[in-house]
Amino acid sequence: MEKWHLMATVVLIGLTVRWTVSLNSYSGPGDHDLSRRQTLDHLSHQDAPKMYSNGEDDKLRNDCILGIEGRTEPVPQGAGKPPMFGDYEAQRHWQEITFNLPVEQWYFNSSDNNLQYWGLDYPPLTAYHSLLCAYVAKFINPDWIALHSSRGYESQAHKLFMRTTVLIADLLIYIPAVVLYCCCLKEISTKKKIANALCILLYPGLILIDYGHFQYNSVSLGFALWGVLGVSCDWDLLGSLAFCLAINYKQMELYHSLPFFCFLLGKCFKKGLKGKGFVLLIKLACTVVASFILCWLPFFTEREQLLQVLRRLFPVDRGLFEDKVANIWCSFSIFLKIKDILPRHIQIVISFCFTFLSLLPACIKLTLQPSPKGFRFTLVSCALSFFLFSFQVHEKSILLVSLPVCLVLSEIPFMSTWFLLVSTFSMLPLLLKDELLMPSVVTTMAFFIACAVSFSIFEKTSEEELQLKSFSISVRKYLPCFTFLPRIIQYLFLISVISMVLLTLITVTLEPPQKLPDLFSVLVCFVSCLNFLFFLVYFNIIIMWDSKNGRNQKKIN
Repeated sequence: MEKWHLMATVVLIGLTVRWTVSLNSYSGPGDHDLSRRQTLDHLSHQDAPKMYSNGEDDKLRNDCILGIEGRTEPVPQGAGKPPMFGDYEAQRHWQEITFNLPVEQWYFNSSDNNLQYWGLDYPPLTAYHSLLCAYVAKFINPDWIALHSSRGYESQAHKLFMRTTVLIADLLIYIPAVVLYCCCLKEISTKKKIANALCILLYPGLILIDYGHFQYNSVSLGFALWGVLGVSCDWDLLGSLAFCLAINYKQMELYHSLPFFCFLLGKCFKKGLKGKGFVLLIKLACTVVASFILCWLPFFTEREQLLQVLRRLFPVDRGLFEDKVANIWCSFSIFLKIKDILPRHIQIVISFCFTFLSLLPACIKLTLQPSPKGFRFTLVSCALSFFLFSFQVHEKSILLVSLPVCLVLSEIPFMSTWFLLVSTFSMLPLLLKDELLMPSVVTTMAFFIACAVSFSIFEKTSEEELQLKSFSISVRKYLPCFTFLPRIIQYLFLISVISMVLLTLITVTLEPPQKLPDLFSVLVCFVSCLNFLFFLVYFNIIIMWDSKNGRNQKKIN
Protein backbone atom coordinates (compact mmCIF):
# COMPACT_ATOMS: atom_id res chain seq x y z
CA MET A 1 0.00 0.00 0.00
CA GLU A 2 2.90 2.29 0.80
CA LYS A 3 4.09 2.00 -2.79
CA TRP A 4 0.90 3.50 -4.16
CA HIS A 5 0.99 6.35 -1.67
CA LEU A 6 4.52 7.17 -2.81
CA MET A 7 3.60 6.79 -6.48
CA ALA A 8 0.61 9.11 -5.99
CA THR A 9 2.96 11.65 -4.40
CA VAL A 10 5.28 11.39 -7.39
CA VAL A 11 2.37 12.00 -9.77
CA LEU A 12 1.28 15.03 -7.73
CA ILE A 13 4.83 16.42 -7.89
CA GLY A 14 4.83 15.94 -11.68
CA LEU A 15 1.45 17.66 -12.01
CA THR A 16 2.54 20.55 -9.78
CA VAL A 17 5.66 21.18 -11.88
CA ARG A 18 3.58 21.05 -15.05
CA TRP A 19 0.98 23.50 -13.82
CA THR A 20 3.65 25.86 -12.48
CA VAL A 21 5.32 25.94 -15.91
CA SER A 22 1.93 26.57 -17.51
CA LEU A 23 1.64 29.87 -15.61
CA ASN A 24 4.39 31.30 -17.83
CA SER A 25 4.12 32.70 -21.35
CA TYR A 26 3.26 30.55 -24.33
CA SER A 27 4.54 30.03 -27.81
CA GLY A 28 5.59 31.98 -30.84
CA PRO A 29 6.97 30.34 -34.01
CA GLY A 30 10.06 32.53 -34.13
CA ASP A 31 11.36 35.62 -35.88
CA HIS A 32 9.40 35.93 -39.10
CA ASP A 33 9.12 38.41 -41.91
CA LEU A 34 6.60 40.92 -40.53
CA SER A 35 5.60 42.62 -43.75
CA ARG A 36 5.08 39.24 -45.44
CA ARG A 37 3.04 37.90 -42.56
CA GLN A 38 0.89 41.02 -42.40
CA THR A 39 0.20 40.71 -46.11
CA LEU A 40 -0.94 37.12 -45.60
CA ASP A 41 -3.00 38.00 -42.55
CA HIS A 42 -4.88 40.78 -44.30
CA LEU A 43 -5.65 38.90 -47.48
CA SER A 44 -9.33 38.80 -48.17
CA HIS A 45 -10.87 35.40 -47.61
CA GLN A 46 -12.23 35.50 -51.14
CA ASP A 47 -8.72 35.71 -52.57
CA ALA A 48 -7.22 32.99 -50.41
CA PRO A 49 -8.27 29.90 -52.38
CA LYS A 50 -7.30 31.56 -55.64
CA MET A 51 -3.87 32.67 -54.47
CA TYR A 52 -2.82 29.59 -52.47
CA SER A 53 -3.66 26.39 -54.25
CA ASN A 54 -1.84 23.28 -55.42
CA GLY A 55 0.65 23.37 -52.57
CA GLU A 56 1.66 27.00 -53.03
CA ASP A 57 0.44 27.76 -49.51
CA ASP A 58 3.11 25.44 -48.07
CA LYS A 59 5.83 26.92 -50.21
CA LEU A 60 4.91 30.48 -49.35
CA ARG A 61 4.65 29.69 -45.68
CA ASN A 62 8.08 28.10 -45.78
CA ASP A 63 9.51 31.13 -47.55
CA CYS A 64 8.12 33.34 -44.82
CA ILE A 65 9.42 31.15 -42.02
CA LEU A 66 12.91 30.94 -43.43
CA GLY A 67 13.04 34.52 -44.62
CA ILE A 68 13.90 33.40 -48.15
CA GLU A 69 12.11 36.25 -49.88
CA GLY A 70 13.85 39.09 -48.08
CA ARG A 71 13.92 39.39 -44.35
CA THR A 72 13.08 42.65 -42.57
CA GLU A 73 13.74 43.48 -38.93
CA PRO A 74 12.74 40.38 -36.90
CA VAL A 75 9.59 40.72 -34.86
CA PRO A 76 8.92 38.13 -32.13
CA GLN A 77 5.72 36.18 -32.46
CA GLY A 78 3.80 34.80 -29.51
CA ALA A 79 1.22 35.63 -26.90
CA GLY A 80 -0.53 38.85 -27.84
CA LYS A 81 1.74 39.45 -30.84
CA PRO A 82 0.02 39.54 -34.24
CA PRO A 83 -0.18 38.61 -36.97
CA MET A 84 0.37 34.85 -36.28
CA PHE A 85 0.39 34.78 -32.46
CA GLY A 86 2.09 31.36 -32.09
CA ASP A 87 1.41 27.65 -31.66
CA TYR A 88 -1.11 28.43 -28.92
CA GLU A 89 -3.20 30.18 -31.55
CA ALA A 90 -2.65 27.28 -33.94
CA GLN A 91 -4.27 24.86 -31.49
CA ARG A 92 -7.14 27.27 -30.84
CA HIS A 93 -7.61 27.87 -34.56
CA TRP A 94 -7.89 24.13 -35.24
CA GLN A 95 -10.73 23.99 -32.73
CA GLU A 96 -12.40 26.85 -34.60
CA ILE A 97 -12.02 25.14 -37.97
CA THR A 98 -13.06 21.61 -36.95
CA PHE A 99 -16.12 22.89 -35.10
CA ASN A 100 -17.43 25.31 -37.73
CA LEU A 101 -16.58 23.53 -40.99
CA PRO A 102 -17.63 20.14 -42.36
CA VAL A 103 -14.94 17.46 -42.18
CA GLU A 104 -14.33 17.53 -45.94
CA GLN A 105 -13.12 21.16 -45.66
CA TRP A 106 -10.71 20.75 -42.75
CA TYR A 107 -7.60 20.28 -44.88
CA PHE A 108 -8.59 22.35 -47.93
CA ASN A 109 -7.95 26.02 -48.61
CA SER A 110 -11.16 28.04 -48.77
CA SER A 111 -12.66 31.40 -47.90
CA ASP A 112 -13.32 30.04 -44.38
CA ASN A 113 -10.09 28.08 -44.00
CA ASN A 114 -7.03 29.98 -45.14
CA LEU A 115 -4.33 27.32 -44.87
CA GLN A 116 -1.73 30.06 -44.71
CA TYR A 117 -3.07 30.91 -41.26
CA TRP A 118 -2.14 27.81 -39.24
CA GLY A 119 -3.72 25.32 -41.62
CA LEU A 120 -4.30 21.88 -40.10
CA ASP A 121 -1.27 19.71 -40.88
CA TYR A 122 -1.58 16.76 -38.48
CA PRO A 123 -3.43 13.45 -38.96
CA PRO A 124 -7.17 12.99 -38.34
CA LEU A 125 -6.88 12.03 -34.66
CA THR A 126 -5.45 15.47 -33.88
CA ALA A 127 -8.39 17.03 -35.71
CA TYR A 128 -10.86 14.91 -33.74
CA HIS A 129 -9.14 15.94 -30.50
CA SER A 130 -9.44 19.60 -31.54
CA LEU A 131 -13.14 19.04 -32.28
CA LEU A 132 -13.68 17.50 -28.84
CA CYS A 133 -11.99 20.46 -27.17
CA ALA A 134 -14.07 22.80 -29.33
CA TYR A 135 -17.34 21.31 -28.02
CA VAL A 136 -16.20 22.02 -24.47
CA ALA A 137 -15.06 25.52 -25.47
CA LYS A 138 -18.44 26.19 -27.11
CA PHE A 139 -20.18 25.26 -23.87
CA ILE A 140 -17.98 27.64 -21.81
CA ASN A 141 -17.62 30.59 -24.19
CA PRO A 142 -18.65 30.44 -27.88
CA ASP A 143 -16.43 33.46 -28.65
CA TRP A 144 -13.36 31.26 -28.23
CA ILE A 145 -14.12 29.34 -31.43
CA ALA A 146 -16.28 31.76 -33.42
CA LEU A 147 -15.44 31.48 -37.12
CA HIS A 148 -13.16 34.33 -38.32
CA SER A 149 -13.80 36.67 -35.37
CA SER A 150 -11.94 34.49 -32.84
CA ARG A 151 -8.61 34.80 -34.65
CA GLY A 152 -5.91 35.73 -32.14
CA TYR A 153 -8.33 35.45 -29.21
CA GLU A 154 -6.46 35.62 -25.90
CA SER A 155 -7.73 35.95 -22.33
CA GLN A 156 -6.88 34.58 -18.91
CA ALA A 157 -10.00 32.39 -18.94
CA HIS A 158 -9.11 30.97 -22.33
CA LYS A 159 -5.50 30.40 -21.28
CA LEU A 160 -6.77 28.47 -18.25
CA PHE A 161 -9.01 26.37 -20.50
CA MET A 162 -6.24 25.59 -23.01
CA ARG A 163 -3.70 24.73 -20.31
CA THR A 164 -6.28 22.47 -18.64
CA THR A 165 -6.85 20.52 -21.86
CA VAL A 166 -3.13 19.65 -21.93
CA LEU A 167 -3.19 18.59 -18.28
CA ILE A 168 -6.25 16.40 -18.77
CA ALA A 169 -4.68 14.71 -21.82
CA ASP A 170 -1.56 14.07 -19.72
CA LEU A 171 -3.63 12.61 -16.87
CA LEU A 172 -5.64 10.35 -19.14
CA ILE A 173 -2.93 9.04 -21.48
CA TYR A 174 0.73 9.80 -20.72
CA ILE A 175 1.03 9.73 -16.91
CA PRO A 176 -0.84 6.40 -16.42
CA ALA A 177 1.43 4.82 -19.06
CA VAL A 178 4.55 6.09 -17.26
CA VAL A 179 3.35 4.80 -13.88
CA LEU A 180 2.41 1.38 -15.26
CA TYR A 181 5.68 1.08 -17.18
CA CYS A 182 7.73 1.80 -14.05
CA CYS A 183 5.66 -0.63 -11.97
CA CYS A 184 6.33 -3.37 -14.54
CA LEU A 185 10.12 -2.97 -14.45
CA LYS A 186 11.82 -6.14 -13.24
CA GLU A 187 14.85 -6.67 -11.03
CA ILE A 188 14.71 -3.27 -9.35
CA SER A 189 13.28 -2.37 -5.96
CA THR A 190 10.00 -0.61 -5.33
CA LYS A 191 11.86 2.56 -4.35
CA LYS A 192 13.76 2.50 -7.63
CA LYS A 193 10.52 2.10 -9.57
CA ILE A 194 9.06 5.15 -7.84
CA ALA A 195 12.29 7.11 -8.38
CA ASN A 196 12.24 6.12 -12.05
CA ALA A 197 8.67 7.41 -12.41
CA LEU A 198 9.65 10.68 -10.72
CA CYS A 199 12.58 11.27 -13.07
CA ILE A 200 10.53 10.48 -16.20
CA LEU A 201 7.69 12.77 -15.08
CA LEU A 202 10.19 15.55 -14.35
CA TYR A 203 11.85 15.37 -17.78
CA PRO A 204 11.98 19.09 -18.63
CA GLY A 205 11.88 18.89 -22.45
CA LEU A 206 8.33 17.55 -22.67
CA ILE A 207 7.04 19.79 -19.86
CA LEU A 208 8.51 22.96 -21.38
CA ILE A 209 7.13 22.25 -24.86
CA ASP A 210 3.65 21.10 -23.84
CA TYR A 211 3.06 23.44 -20.89
CA GLY A 212 5.25 26.34 -21.95
CA HIS A 213 5.51 26.49 -25.73
CA PHE A 214 2.06 24.83 -25.92
CA GLN A 215 1.46 21.56 -27.73
CA TYR A 216 -0.07 18.14 -27.06
CA ASN A 217 3.00 15.92 -27.49
CA SER A 218 2.06 13.91 -24.41
CA VAL A 219 -0.91 12.46 -26.35
CA SER A 220 1.09 10.88 -29.16
CA LEU A 221 3.98 9.96 -26.86
CA GLY A 222 1.52 8.51 -24.36
CA PHE A 223 -0.10 6.33 -27.01
CA ALA A 224 3.37 5.23 -28.15
CA LEU A 225 4.28 4.30 -24.57
CA TRP A 226 1.08 2.26 -24.25
CA GLY A 227 2.18 0.54 -27.45
CA VAL A 228 5.60 -0.24 -25.95
CA LEU A 229 3.92 -1.68 -22.87
CA GLY A 230 1.56 -3.77 -24.98
CA VAL A 231 4.08 -5.43 -27.27
CA SER A 232 6.62 -5.88 -24.44
CA CYS A 233 4.02 -7.72 -22.34
CA ASP A 234 2.89 -9.88 -25.32
CA TRP A 235 -0.37 -7.96 -25.65
CA ASP A 236 0.63 -7.48 -29.26
CA LEU A 237 -2.74 -6.51 -30.73
CA LEU A 238 -3.46 -3.89 -28.07
CA GLY A 239 0.09 -2.58 -28.38
CA SER A 240 -0.27 -2.30 -32.15
CA LEU A 241 -3.60 -0.51 -31.78
CA ALA A 242 -2.10 2.00 -29.32
CA PHE A 243 0.83 2.72 -31.62
CA CYS A 244 -1.50 3.19 -34.62
CA LEU A 245 -3.36 5.79 -32.56
CA ALA A 246 -0.02 7.50 -31.89
CA ILE A 247 0.78 7.68 -35.63
CA ASN A 248 -2.72 8.92 -36.39
CA TYR A 249 -2.28 11.70 -33.86
CA LYS A 250 1.14 12.89 -35.04
CA GLN A 251 2.83 11.62 -38.18
CA MET A 252 6.27 12.09 -36.57
CA GLU A 253 5.58 8.89 -34.62
CA LEU A 254 6.86 7.22 -37.78
CA TYR A 255 10.23 7.70 -36.05
CA HIS A 256 9.22 4.72 -33.87
CA SER A 257 7.50 2.65 -36.54
CA LEU A 258 10.40 0.49 -37.73
CA PRO A 259 11.30 -0.85 -34.24
CA PHE A 260 7.64 -1.77 -33.69
CA PHE A 261 7.48 -3.46 -37.09
CA CYS A 262 10.77 -5.33 -36.64
CA PHE A 263 10.00 -6.44 -33.07
CA LEU A 264 6.57 -7.79 -34.00
CA LEU A 265 7.88 -9.39 -37.20
CA GLY A 266 10.66 -11.01 -35.18
CA LYS A 267 8.04 -12.42 -32.80
CA CYS A 268 6.18 -13.89 -35.76
CA PHE A 269 9.39 -15.49 -37.09
CA LYS A 270 10.12 -16.89 -33.66
CA LYS A 271 6.67 -18.49 -33.41
CA GLY A 272 7.05 -19.88 -36.93
CA LEU A 273 5.45 -18.44 -40.05
CA LYS A 274 3.81 -21.78 -40.80
CA GLY A 275 1.97 -21.89 -37.50
CA LYS A 276 1.24 -19.48 -34.67
CA GLY A 277 3.52 -16.85 -36.15
CA PHE A 278 1.46 -16.64 -39.33
CA VAL A 279 -1.77 -16.31 -37.33
CA LEU A 280 -0.21 -13.51 -35.27
CA LEU A 281 0.97 -11.78 -38.45
CA ILE A 282 -2.55 -11.84 -39.91
CA LYS A 283 -4.05 -10.54 -36.66
CA LEU A 284 -1.53 -7.72 -36.50
CA ALA A 285 -2.16 -6.75 -40.13
CA CYS A 286 -5.91 -6.69 -39.57
CA THR A 287 -5.52 -4.59 -36.40
CA VAL A 288 -3.35 -2.01 -38.18
CA VAL A 289 -5.58 -1.79 -41.26
CA ALA A 290 -8.79 -1.58 -39.20
CA SER A 291 -7.43 1.15 -36.92
CA PHE A 292 -6.28 3.27 -39.88
CA ILE A 293 -9.59 2.81 -41.69
CA LEU A 294 -11.53 3.93 -38.62
CA CYS A 295 -9.36 7.03 -38.16
CA TRP A 296 -9.40 8.00 -41.84
CA LEU A 297 -12.95 6.93 -42.74
CA PRO A 298 -14.34 10.46 -43.33
CA PHE A 299 -11.52 11.16 -45.80
CA PHE A 300 -12.03 8.08 -47.97
CA THR A 301 -15.08 9.58 -49.71
CA GLU A 302 -12.99 11.08 -52.51
CA ARG A 303 -9.49 10.42 -53.80
CA GLU A 304 -8.63 14.12 -53.74
CA GLN A 305 -9.63 14.29 -50.07
CA LEU A 306 -7.12 11.60 -49.16
CA LEU A 307 -4.36 13.10 -51.29
CA GLN A 308 -4.88 16.57 -49.82
CA VAL A 309 -4.55 15.25 -46.26
CA LEU A 310 -1.33 13.45 -47.23
CA ARG A 311 0.01 16.64 -48.85
CA ARG A 312 -0.67 18.52 -45.63
CA LEU A 313 1.01 15.82 -43.50
CA PHE A 314 4.15 15.56 -45.63
CA PRO A 315 4.92 19.06 -47.00
CA VAL A 316 8.14 18.32 -48.88
CA ASP A 317 8.00 21.82 -50.37
CA ARG A 318 9.09 23.24 -47.04
CA GLY A 319 12.63 22.04 -47.58
CA LEU A 320 15.29 19.94 -45.89
CA PHE A 321 14.86 21.59 -42.47
CA GLU A 322 13.11 24.55 -40.87
CA ASP A 323 14.65 27.13 -38.57
CA LYS A 324 17.60 26.00 -36.40
CA VAL A 325 17.54 22.31 -35.57
CA ALA A 326 20.30 20.21 -34.01
CA ASN A 327 20.58 17.66 -36.82
CA ILE A 328 23.20 16.88 -39.47
CA TRP A 329 21.72 18.95 -42.31
CA CYS A 330 21.32 22.16 -40.33
CA SER A 331 24.76 21.77 -38.73
CA PHE A 332 26.46 20.88 -42.00
CA SER A 333 24.88 23.91 -43.70
CA ILE A 334 27.30 26.04 -41.66
CA PHE A 335 30.03 24.85 -43.99
CA LEU A 336 28.07 23.96 -47.14
CA LYS A 337 24.62 25.23 -48.11
CA ILE A 338 23.11 21.94 -49.25
CA LYS A 339 19.67 23.50 -49.69
CA ASP A 340 21.04 25.97 -52.22
CA ILE A 341 23.36 23.60 -54.07
CA LEU A 342 21.30 20.44 -54.57
CA PRO A 343 17.82 20.09 -56.10
CA ARG A 344 15.09 19.18 -53.65
CA HIS A 345 14.55 15.66 -55.01
CA ILE A 346 18.27 14.93 -54.56
CA GLN A 347 18.06 16.23 -50.99
CA ILE A 348 15.19 13.82 -50.33
CA VAL A 349 17.13 10.86 -51.77
CA ILE A 350 20.28 11.67 -49.79
CA SER A 351 18.27 12.16 -46.60
CA PHE A 352 16.47 8.84 -47.09
CA CYS A 353 19.70 6.94 -47.75
CA PHE A 354 21.49 8.30 -44.69
CA THR A 355 18.49 7.64 -42.46
CA PHE A 356 17.92 4.13 -43.77
CA LEU A 357 21.58 3.07 -43.59
CA SER A 358 22.05 4.45 -40.07
CA LEU A 359 19.12 2.51 -38.62
CA LEU A 360 19.44 -0.68 -40.68
CA PRO A 361 21.88 -2.68 -38.46
CA ALA A 362 19.80 -2.21 -35.30
CA CYS A 363 16.56 -3.11 -37.09
CA ILE A 364 18.05 -6.26 -38.61
CA LYS A 365 19.31 -7.44 -35.23
CA LEU A 366 15.94 -6.74 -33.58
CA THR A 367 14.15 -8.76 -36.27
CA LEU A 368 16.51 -11.71 -35.87
CA GLN A 369 16.76 -11.52 -32.06
CA PRO A 370 13.56 -9.90 -30.75
CA SER A 371 13.64 -8.99 -27.05
CA PRO A 372 12.04 -6.23 -24.93
CA LYS A 373 15.45 -4.80 -24.10
CA GLY A 374 16.56 -4.78 -27.74
CA PHE A 375 13.24 -3.22 -28.69
CA ARG A 376 13.70 -0.32 -26.25
CA PHE A 377 17.24 0.44 -27.36
CA THR A 378 16.32 0.14 -31.04
CA LEU A 379 13.55 2.68 -30.44
CA VAL A 380 16.24 5.10 -29.25
CA SER A 381 18.61 4.36 -32.13
CA CYS A 382 15.98 4.61 -34.89
CA ALA A 383 14.36 7.77 -33.53
CA LEU A 384 17.79 9.40 -33.25
CA SER A 385 18.65 8.36 -36.82
CA PHE A 386 15.43 9.95 -38.06
CA PHE A 387 16.12 13.14 -36.10
CA LEU A 388 19.69 13.46 -37.34
CA PHE A 389 19.28 12.51 -41.00
CA SER A 390 15.65 12.62 -42.15
CA PHE A 391 13.89 15.28 -44.24
CA GLN A 392 11.96 18.19 -42.68
CA VAL A 393 12.93 17.86 -39.01
CA HIS A 394 11.79 20.31 -36.32
CA GLU A 395 13.68 21.04 -33.11
CA LYS A 396 10.80 19.64 -31.03
CA SER A 397 11.19 16.25 -32.74
CA ILE A 398 13.96 15.43 -30.26
CA LEU A 399 11.13 14.55 -27.86
CA LEU A 400 10.55 11.45 -29.98
CA VAL A 401 14.06 10.32 -29.07
CA SER A 402 13.76 11.39 -25.45
CA LEU A 403 10.77 9.16 -24.72
CA PRO A 404 12.59 5.84 -25.40
CA VAL A 405 15.66 7.22 -23.59
CA CYS A 406 13.41 7.73 -20.56
CA LEU A 407 12.46 4.06 -20.85
CA VAL A 408 16.08 2.95 -20.38
CA LEU A 409 16.79 5.42 -17.59
CA SER A 410 16.95 2.68 -14.94
CA GLU A 411 19.30 0.58 -17.10
CA ILE A 412 21.88 3.23 -18.02
CA PRO A 413 21.08 6.17 -15.70
CA PHE A 414 24.30 8.12 -16.34
CA MET A 415 24.05 8.16 -20.14
CA SER A 416 20.26 8.60 -20.17
CA THR A 417 20.44 11.60 -17.84
CA TRP A 418 23.17 13.11 -19.97
CA PHE A 419 21.17 12.64 -23.18
CA LEU A 420 17.99 14.12 -21.68
CA LEU A 421 19.91 17.19 -20.53
CA VAL A 422 21.32 17.68 -24.03
CA SER A 423 17.90 17.20 -25.63
CA THR A 424 16.45 20.02 -23.50
CA PHE A 425 19.45 22.24 -24.22
CA SER A 426 19.06 21.67 -27.98
CA MET A 427 15.70 23.49 -27.85
CA LEU A 428 17.19 26.54 -26.10
CA PRO A 429 16.67 29.00 -29.03
CA LEU A 430 12.99 28.06 -29.18
CA LEU A 431 12.55 28.28 -25.41
CA LEU A 432 14.21 31.70 -25.29
CA LYS A 433 11.86 32.98 -28.01
CA ASP A 434 8.98 31.85 -25.81
CA GLU A 435 10.46 33.65 -22.78
CA LEU A 436 10.85 30.38 -20.90
CA LEU A 437 14.41 30.81 -19.64
CA MET A 438 13.61 30.66 -15.92
CA PRO A 439 11.28 27.62 -16.18
CA SER A 440 13.93 25.92 -18.34
CA VAL A 441 16.70 26.45 -15.78
CA VAL A 442 14.58 25.44 -12.78
CA THR A 443 13.07 22.30 -14.34
CA THR A 444 16.44 21.20 -15.76
CA MET A 445 18.11 21.56 -12.37
CA ALA A 446 15.24 19.72 -10.65
CA PHE A 447 15.46 16.88 -13.15
CA PHE A 448 19.24 16.61 -12.84
CA ILE A 449 19.12 16.55 -9.03
CA ALA A 450 16.33 13.94 -9.06
CA CYS A 451 18.36 11.67 -11.37
CA ALA A 452 21.62 12.20 -9.49
CA VAL A 453 20.04 11.39 -6.11
CA SER A 454 17.76 8.56 -7.29
CA PHE A 455 20.31 6.64 -9.33
CA SER A 456 23.67 7.89 -8.01
CA ILE A 457 24.56 8.46 -11.65
CA PHE A 458 28.18 9.42 -11.03
CA GLU A 459 28.78 5.99 -9.49
CA LYS A 460 27.33 4.27 -12.57
CA THR A 461 30.19 4.87 -15.01
CA SER A 462 31.94 1.49 -15.05
CA GLU A 463 32.05 -0.54 -18.26
CA GLU A 464 29.36 -2.84 -16.89
CA GLU A 465 27.08 -0.01 -15.74
CA LEU A 466 27.45 1.69 -19.12
CA GLN A 467 26.71 -1.67 -20.81
CA LEU A 468 29.98 -1.44 -22.74
CA LYS A 469 31.72 -4.47 -21.22
CA SER A 470 31.14 -6.74 -24.22
CA PHE A 471 32.35 -4.04 -26.59
CA SER A 472 35.45 -3.36 -24.49
CA ILE A 473 36.32 -7.05 -24.33
CA SER A 474 36.05 -7.26 -28.12
CA VAL A 475 38.31 -4.23 -28.57
CA ARG A 476 40.87 -5.51 -26.04
CA LYS A 477 41.45 -8.57 -28.18
CA TYR A 478 43.22 -6.24 -30.59
CA LEU A 479 44.18 -3.39 -28.22
CA PRO A 480 45.04 -4.86 -24.80
CA CYS A 481 45.58 -1.39 -23.34
CA PHE A 482 41.95 -0.34 -24.05
CA THR A 483 40.93 0.06 -20.40
CA PHE A 484 40.19 3.77 -20.20
CA LEU A 485 36.76 3.95 -21.89
CA PRO A 486 34.79 4.94 -18.74
CA ARG A 487 37.24 7.75 -18.02
CA ILE A 488 36.89 9.05 -21.60
CA ILE A 489 33.11 9.12 -21.23
CA GLN A 490 33.40 10.98 -17.92
CA TYR A 491 35.59 13.62 -19.55
CA LEU A 492 33.20 13.93 -22.49
CA PHE A 493 30.31 14.41 -20.07
CA LEU A 494 32.20 17.16 -18.28
CA ILE A 495 33.06 18.92 -21.56
CA SER A 496 29.46 18.59 -22.73
CA VAL A 497 27.96 20.07 -19.54
CA ILE A 498 30.47 22.94 -19.42
CA SER A 499 29.82 23.81 -23.07
CA MET A 500 26.05 23.77 -22.53
CA VAL A 501 26.28 26.02 -19.46
CA LEU A 502 28.66 28.46 -21.18
CA LEU A 503 26.56 28.64 -24.35
CA THR A 504 23.43 29.25 -22.30
CA LEU A 505 25.10 32.09 -20.40
CA ILE A 506 26.53 33.61 -23.58
CA THR A 507 23.19 33.40 -25.40
CA VAL A 508 21.34 35.03 -22.52
CA THR A 509 23.83 37.77 -21.64
CA LEU A 510 25.52 38.80 -24.90
CA GLU A 511 24.29 40.24 -28.17
CA PRO A 512 25.44 38.36 -31.30
CA PRO A 513 27.44 40.24 -33.94
CA GLN A 514 25.30 42.24 -36.35
CA LYS A 515 26.67 40.32 -39.33
CA LEU A 516 25.92 36.99 -37.61
CA PRO A 517 22.59 37.45 -35.81
CA ASP A 518 22.00 33.69 -35.54
CA LEU A 519 25.49 32.86 -34.27
CA PHE A 520 24.50 31.66 -30.80
CA SER A 521 21.52 29.63 -32.06
CA VAL A 522 23.73 27.93 -34.62
CA LEU A 523 26.35 27.14 -31.97
CA VAL A 524 23.69 25.60 -29.72
CA CYS A 525 22.49 23.39 -32.57
CA PHE A 526 26.01 22.45 -33.65
CA VAL A 527 27.15 21.45 -30.15
CA SER A 528 23.91 19.52 -29.58
CA CYS A 529 24.34 17.74 -32.91
CA LEU A 530 27.85 16.60 -31.98
CA ASN A 531 26.45 15.18 -28.75
CA PHE A 532 23.66 13.39 -30.60
CA LEU A 533 26.12 11.81 -33.05
CA PHE A 534 28.09 10.48 -30.09
CA PHE A 535 24.91 9.04 -28.57
CA LEU A 536 23.94 7.42 -31.88
CA VAL A 537 27.25 5.55 -31.92
CA TYR A 538 26.91 4.67 -28.24
CA PHE A 539 23.39 3.22 -28.48
CA ASN A 540 24.25 1.25 -31.59
CA ILE A 541 27.26 -0.24 -29.78
CA ILE A 542 24.96 -1.38 -26.96
CA ILE A 543 22.59 -2.95 -29.48
CA MET A 544 25.20 -4.72 -31.56
CA TRP A 545 27.30 -5.92 -28.58
CA ASP A 546 24.30 -6.78 -26.42
CA SER A 547 25.39 -8.99 -23.53
CA LYS A 548 23.11 -11.84 -22.51
CA ASN A 549 24.12 -12.10 -18.88
CA GLY A 550 23.66 -10.42 -15.54
CA ARG A 551 21.93 -7.10 -15.20
CA ASN A 552 21.49 -6.70 -18.97
CA GLN A 553 18.57 -9.10 -18.79
CA LYS A 554 16.21 -6.55 -17.21
CA LYS A 555 12.94 -6.90 -19.07
CA ILE A 556 9.38 -5.80 -18.88
CA ASN A 557 7.22 -8.75 -17.95
